[in-house]
Amino acid sequence: MTMETTPTPVVASAEDPRRDTVYRKIKWRILPLLVVCYVVAFVDRSNIGFAKLEFAGPLGFSDAVFGLGASLFYLGYVLFEVPSNLMLHKVGARKTFLRIMIPWGLASAVTAFMTTPAHFYTVRFLLGVFEAGFFPGVLLYLSFWIPAERRASVNALFLSAMAISGIVGGPVSGAIIDAMDGIGGMDGWQWVFLVEGLPACALGFVAYFVLSDGPESASWLSPDDRRLVVADLERGRPTGAKVPHSYGAALRSRRFWGLAALGFGIMTSTSGLFLWLPTILKDSGSLGVGQVGLVSAIPFVLAVVAQYLNARHSDRTQERCMHAGVFAVAGTVGWLLLPLVAQQTWPALAVLSLIAVGTMGAMGPFWAMPAALLTGTAAAGGIATITAFAGIGNLVTPSVTGWLSSTTGTQSYNQLLYGAVLGIGTLLMFLLVRPARIAGTARPLRVPTV
Repeated sequence: MTMETTPTPVVASAEDPRRDTVYRKIKWRILPLLVVCYVVAFVDRSNIGFAKLEFAGPLGFSDAVFGLGASLFYLGYVLFEVPSNLMLHKVGARKTFLRIMIPWGLASAVTAFMTTPAHFYTVRFLLGVFEAGFFPGVLLYLSFWIPAERRASVNALFLSAMAISGIVGGPVSGAIIDAMDGIGGMDGWQWVFLVEGLPACALGFVAYFVLSDGPESASWLSPDDRRLVVADLERGRPTGAKVPHSYGAALRSRRFWGLAALGFGIMTSTSGLFLWLPTILKDSGSLGVGQVGLVSAIPFVLAVVAQYLNARHSDRTQERCMHAGVFAVAGTVGWLLLPLVAQQTWPALAVLSLIAVGTMGAMGPFWAMPAALLTGTAAAGGIATITAFAGIGNLVTPSVTGWLSSTTGTQSYNQLLYGAVLGIGTLLMFLLVRPARIAGTARPLRVPTV
């Protein structure tokens, strides 16, 4: 048996310094704004975890009420995610992001005035409806600009917004609660929703005027640069008889459902981390709300570093499955270990850091996979369906974990459930998606011949 090199389609002169200059210019133009927008989005959906420490008692909300409200966000999210992404494919990103961001900012801000569980359920559902489509929309939007072989590290830079929101969201929310309590006759938790929600409205207008819908309409690129990007994207599109080109074909692909399974696990784990991390740290010792906010940033600082390094190595080696799967396994192990150390602050923090690193470290390579397997409306609908499917996990698990916590008086069963969901999703991804089929195309594959 000998080893023979079989060439695959590559972008000519992939190391050409001019190419690097063009894509560096694109990244600096669009990524900082998209990251800021998603930091605000994730803060607005997850600040409920910190505000809960203050409003649950006075409003009489049990963990079951909190869990149901958290679930209803994802009900609205799931219902409107796919239509939003298909609409973006037709009308463009600028109009779509403007339509999404203004109402989501208002819905987040009005949460400050809830007084009953019915109010809580309503505003969380509406926040999900309005925010639906932003996350898959950005992933689709990046595929309009960045060729496949560069996409994992770019995705990771965007997805670092989740971890950044954890770094800044906790300390900022804790500081707002401590510093603004009583101002204007309102409690500190009410100010959290107002101060952190309204910036989304302004950012919607900024996105509309700063972003371009695609390289063809980017006046800030030279004609030669635009032609280069369009040619790179066209060469990097997945081709072949087995590549789904329509949304219906994507739904019939087992590889698509392998990705959906891991997406379900990753996003469920992420949601669980943001929803319950403040409560886990508060219950682990004698930390106050402000201290919980500061300490909670540590897992996310580590996650940002791991996320970027793993995605960069994935782009360098042009391999996706193992880079996503191994980190997801690490997150699974963290969830399964957490019940053993949950009553000790620093060991609990260490395990929460493992969960954050594992879950978020998997994201860059993982979200590079759908666009490598799908094209056209299959990519638009497929990416949204994967995130919607993940949203179903987020719809179900907060209610279940809230009920488990209220019924058993412990968070241990919640943590085991999150570990099981992430672990099963990782296993299904390995079974249904062949790593060699979604390795990047920038390097030749070595295949054995007899």
